[in-house]
Amino acid sequence: MKEYTNFDAVGLASLVQTGQVKANELVEASIARAEVVNPSLNAIVKERYDGARKEAKERRFHNEAFAGVPLLLKNLSHTIQGEPITAGSALLSHRVAQRDSHFVSRLKRAGFMMTGFTNTPEFGLKNITEPKVYGPTRNPWGEAFSPGGSSGGAAAAVAARIVPVAAASDGGGSIRIPASFTNLVGLKPTRGRIPVGPGVGRQWQGAAIDFVLSRSMRDSARVLDELQVYQKEAAFHTPIYEESFEKQMATAEKHKLRIAWSDRSPVETPVSEDAKRAVRQVVRWLETEGHYIEECGPDIEGKTLMEQYYTMNAGEMAALLSSIERDLGRSVTREDVEVETWLLRHLGDRLSAAHYASSLSAWDQAKARMVRFQDTFDLYITPTTAFSAPRVGELTPTHKEVERLYESVEKSTEQLFETVYEMFLPSLTYSPFTQLANMTGLPAISLPVYKTSEGMPLGVQVITQAGQEHRLLQLGWQLEQSPLWEGG
Repeated sequence: MKEYTNFDAVGLASLVQTGQVKANELVEASIARAEVVNPSLNAIVKERYDGARKEAKERRFHNEAFAGVPLLLKNLSHTIQGEPITAGSALLSHRVAQRDSHFVSRLKRAGFMMTGFTNTPEFGLKNITEPKVYGPTRNPWGEAFSPGGSSGGAAAAVAARIVPVAAASDGGGSIRIPASFTNLVGLKPTRGRIPVGPGVGRQWQGAAIDFVLSRSMRDSARVLDELQVYQKEAAFHTPIYEESFEKQMATAEKHKLRIAWSDRSPVETPVSEDAKRAVRQVVRWLETEGHYIEECGPDIEGKTLMEQYYTMNAGEMAALLSSIERDLGRSVTREDVEVETWLLRHLGDRLSAAHYASSLSAWDQAKARMVRFQDTFDLYITPTTAFSAPRVGELTPTHKEVERLYESVEKSTEQLFETVYEMFLPSLTYSPFTQLANMTGLPAISLPVYKTSEGMPLGVQVITQAGQEHRLLQLGWQLEQSPLWEGG
């Protein structure tokens, strides 16, 4: 199918639904595209071509929303029964999924054909995708650059048009950061909107959520229609949106909104002039559309919030590696995992339950502050990332730095915590704006509205109230029709 790369997912599904093409033709077109571009990008680390071919030929579609559309899963928690799932770590090279995740089951029900798994950093801990076990993923907009992370493989695959949408997840910006770096739409839904499990009721204490990366607003809206769920066993719940996100996005009456914006880093790190220009051009456009605009931000101390975020990371890694040790029947050594995983595990082993509980309480306080802020403002706009994409290897510690980091586990808990913060600071400098939505559970989206003079993409982030994804989609739809839109 020569025109495959010209269509978004909604467009491809329509071709199948109207009998113009067959699902197996779409699968073959996606595989052919992957075979051309993936050797240089390293977006796909596990192929599932034969399985997808078989399913595309055998399945009988009944007007499913994404009938026959190829899709890639993220090699982190998107499990298919009988398929390997390593989470980007050599430590889990033996692991085979025992069942489909609920998220994958919903994607299957929507009609998607799963053609493989995309690259991710070890355990999804970084905003770049350069795991030792698979090597770096490269950015289709410039192969010397990273597509970001942790959904970097997914972003590279969509940007290179291997698939029109790819499954992703976002625990600190891992959908929105790659969207910013690769010129895509990156929506993080409200906490509790998307299915979790089986076997767990939350991911990263509610910070993480699954969704997709896409090239069009209608794709993201329709996927949200298909995936939203009220799941009884989940720890968090968001009421079902009774209308269609897709239909309401394009037909809703425009309302004058109260919009706050800021281009200042919440952790007082530098912000590029490009990121500032990206935000300010959107703000000017919104002003011409008649919205009320004010430069201000929520009363939340960013560095303290990040310390609480790393507390969660540390606790999660300590619990995860302890579980893996029980499965393996042996201790995990530093040779088994990357240095960031190793340090977080040691920090998590040392932090007290009281410290962890206090940290989660601070998340709730941040949510309360955001709710008060949102009593005044409908939307909050920031850069998605403070800079365009880093070069591959730029944020990876040198051998000398790695050895110094390993030595830090012998220090006091307070010193180790400071080392962890410093270890992630170069990455945080690129993406200080995204974690707020994860920790408060609020929906946020990165929109492709800017390119630097070097031609590299840079996204703008919009955050809104819990359960109000339709506002993000409406704004994105309006921008998609405007001269500012760079995506597509």
